Amino acid sequence: MAYSNSQENRDLLKAELESTVATILDDYKSDRVINRIELFDQPDRDAVNDILSNLIKIIFPGYFRERSYKFYNINSRIRVLIEDVLYNLNRQIPIALRQSDKYRDFDQAMLEDESRKLSGQFLLKIPQIREYVETDVAAFFDGDPAAFNHNEIILSYPGLRAIVTARIAHELYLLGIPIIPRMMTEHAHSRTGIDIHPGATIGKYFFIDHGTGIVVGETTIIGDNVKIYQGVTIGALSTRGGQSLRGKKRHPTIEDRVTIYAGASILGGDTVIGHDAVIGSNVFITSSVQAGARVSVKSQELSIKNTDGVTEETKEREADTNWFYII
Repeated sequence: MAYSNSQENRDLLKAELESTVATILDDYKSDRVINRIELFDQPDRDAVNDILSNLIKIIFPGYFRERSYKFYNINSRIRVLIEDVLYNLNRQIPIALRQSDKYRDFDQAMLEDESRKLSGQFLLKIPQIREYVETDVAAFFDGDPAAFNHNEIILSYPGLRAIVTARIAHELYLLGIPIIPRMMTEHAHSRTGIDIHPGATIGKYFFIDHGTGIVVGETTIIGDNVKIYQGVTIGALSTRGGQSLRGKKRHPTIEDRVTIYAGASILGGDTVIGHDAVIGSNVFITSSVQAGARVSVKSQELSIKNTDGVTEETKEREADTNWFYII
């Protein structure tokens, strides 16, 4: 009798499973974007992450171990890493190119030829990327008294990881490769909490301190020797126009030697923060700021309710050096 009940339960579960599968498969028949089920019709996220990981190893040849192979000299190690990057780029780029109107009429052979050309052009940009990254490491060390040495910055700082990823992705973005650059920066975003669109143009000596919650929009232009702190948004003033805003300058321009402290929001494509300006914590800016200006919150109102239930009189604190530089 026990066997009969057990068999009956299994039959019921099997019938429920078949019914559930049939219901979900039937749901795929509707005309919705998320119902696309063509295999290998989009870049492979794991492969793109592997490309990014190997590129970071190439940029910092002595810092990140290679677990798959053992190498006895730098030449053989870098050669294998570059070959691996080239191989995977030439598998993923044709898939991404299919989704661009520019390559809509290309056949597979043409896509593969274009991919080889783009991959080669990108790899030749690595020395330039490394030149910029060297300045970023210097900016981190000069700007952060908590940094023990350059090794600590390279191995552990999320801000540097986000910047290096953005610099790699930006070069792919400039070559017109769809999707893959954004996959890279969003991978860094998920790891660091720092969201830098690959379209953003960033100068040398870029320093992000702490970093969590930073947003840098697609059409942002950032000059040299810029410092930004956690919670800063360099964003669009409005995105209600949706796709009609594609390709338009929606995000601010930050000129050289600007410092932007924690929680500041700077918005709008016409907004320019002039060189050597200092933007204080928690300010909200939607218009341009002159070179050398200091922008701060005029006052902060505090209402304090004590443990005895008595609420103290609201206090105002005028902007001072302590409040201005909260990080």
